[in-house]
Amino acid sequence: QVRLVESGGGLVQTGGSLRLSCAASGGIFSRYAMGWFRQAPGREREFLSSISWSGRSSYYTDFVKGRFTISRDNAKATMILQMNNLKPEDTAVYYCAAGWDHTTLPSRVVYWGQGTQVTVSS
Repeated sequence: QVRLVESGGGLVQTGGSLRLSCAASGGIFSRYAMGWFRQAPGREREFLSSISWSGRSSYYTDFVKGRFTISRDNAKATMILQMNNLKPEDTAVYYCAAGWDHTTLPSRVVYWGQGTQVTVSS
């Protein structure tokens, strides 16, 4: 059983930046592809980005390309989402996720974190 804990959320102004972290425990972190999702009030959870177990391959959904960067440190069992140029529509609860393949992670999540709130003020 892998436990995922997100941190780094908070309140930021439009155009600002936040750095989300996901710390993993209870499993072999480097076995898993990792990714980030978010869920805004009244909306379905949506996929943002994923990264392969090695960190060499990553994927982004169109609306975060060029603004968000995913990375991981297998030695520290940690994944990072650097978010720049934030907009009010980025306000949501952000979730860390683990799966077996970064290309199928959008629909095949094995483990979820509990989420961290990101609020972008206009």
